[in-house]
Amino acid sequence: MAAGYPGLERPLCGELKRLWSGLRRAYRELKEDLAPCADQRYYRLAPMRLYTLSKRHFVLVFVVFFLCFGLTVFIGIAGPKAIQCVGVESPSNSSLKIQPFHLRSQSLSTYNQQLWLTCVVQLDLSDETIIRTNFLMTVKVDGVMQDGSRTFVNNKVHNRTRTFNCAGKCAEIIVVHLGYLNYTQYAVTVGFEDLKSLKMPIKDVTFTWKTYNPAFSQVEIWFRFVFVVFTFMVTCLFAHSLRKFSMRDWGIEQKWMSILLPLLLLYNDPFFPLSFLVNSWFPGMLDDLFQSVFLCALLLFWLCVYHGIRVQGERKCLTFYFPKFFIVGLLWLASVTLGIWQTVNELHDPTYQYRVDTGNFQGMKVFFLVVGAVYILYLLFLIVRACSELRHMPYIDLRLKFLTALTFVVLIISIAILYLRFGAQVLQDNFVAELSTHYQNSAEFLSFYGLLNFYLYTLAFVYSPSKNALYESQLKDNPAFSMLNDSDDDVIYGSDYEEMPLQNGQAIRAKYKEETDSD
Repeated sequence: MAAGYPGLERPLCGELKRLWSGLRRAYRELKEDLAPCADQRYYRLAPMRLYTLSKRHFVLVFVVFFLCFGLTVFIGIAGPKAIQCVGVESPSNSSLKIQPFHLRSQSLSTYNQQLWLTCVVQLDLSDETIIRTNFLMTVKVDGVMQDGSRTFVNNKVHNRTRTFNCAGKCAEIIVVHLGYLNYTQYAVTVGFEDLKSLKMPIKDVTFTWKTYNPAFSQVEIWFRFVFVVFTFMVTCLFAHSLRKFSMRDWGIEQKWMSILLPLLLLYNDPFFPLSFLVNSWFPGMLDDLFQSVFLCALLLFWLCVYHGIRVQGERKCLTFYFPKFFIVGLLWLASVTLGIWQTVNELHDPTYQYRVDTGNFQGMKVFFLVVGAVYILYLLFLIVRACSELRHMPYIDLRLKFLTALTFVVLIISIAILYLRFGAQVLQDNFVAELSTHYQNSAEFLSFYGLLNFYLYTLAFVYSPSKNALYESQLKDNPAFSMLNDSDDDVIYGSDYEEMPLQNGQAIRAKYKEETDSD
């Protein structure tokens, strides 16, 4: 057949040559990917905008970051309060012995989100008198329908032991907490079984209904939506800037940003409006899960970057990733367990508080603090070692300095916000979700969300390649070749390496291009 059709021989040979050439090229790329030392494929690392920024540009980046964060804080200061309080008319002194107290909430909507009933017992005490005693409290919760009928919530009268903690003025007691609202109104019957047995005279008993302010709920919906839109745009732009580079050629910061940006999208919770459409605990639990996953991924990002930027060889799963996943995984497991534990108990008992189960709570608290201390020590060790070993390497030390500086600023602001919110008791019982840990005003909500969002936006900007980034110019992560592409005007940061003539750099790039275009 070949003799009868001589024209078929040439196309067949051409196809075989092209197939052989493709196989050789694929083998060469696979061999480079599996190279034990990253320096053997230094030229393949995707560039970063960080390398092209001057000192003026770095100052501008920080100024824009602070301006955006400050703008959100000022908007929050001008916004509404997060919690609104409605007092219940106190009974007269003569009726204090009449048990129980029948209380009825104001009309509620889904924008109120949650409901608390608190109580303050005022005793006739001097300022120097200190009393700490337990008493039994019975609570019955009824949901009021639109037609006025009542439905017994949980089908159970709850008995709880509470503590009078008085030092001149008695502390506030949380009677009931409802994590989501099934009814437009609630009726609560509260009985103090041991109230008559108190030897101290009672001046007054004050009840207060507390819910989220509907105006704050609207602010929260709109700003979460704005952050979701901005995060989606930043994620798309970041992915678009890296489209001409293979994923295996991205730097470790770029790989982590491709993970953190979608998780930031979940942290802003695009499903948050479901909590106003569905009367269920699930949207709130989903929001808590998204937040814990993002925050733990951010902790893991810091560990991997400060270690990975120093380890230029192969990053093995067992030795490199497993210890970090183990430490951060324990933190995530502790936070999720506490959240689920609190939510499940409150669903079965609106009067539940974590202080009732003090033994298990204290054990989980100590576990959380110990693992957190281990994480901090490990992170400080990686930072100190990376900065000491890489401080003289051009461009790599720039990556370390920028990430450390921006992260330090974010941590300082976060600590300041937590201190202003909780004071010196920030490490006590406040990390379990109750009334004291919720936002008190719009400024607290916008400061936390704005800080993390603008932090990730800034990192995405500096780690993305510039528009005119060329694939052949990716020599800067290797100190021996980092200055080949720069003229005297382009060298922004000093280096301990001797400059080489520009012609040599052009010759090396031409030789590399000829090798890659062969076959």
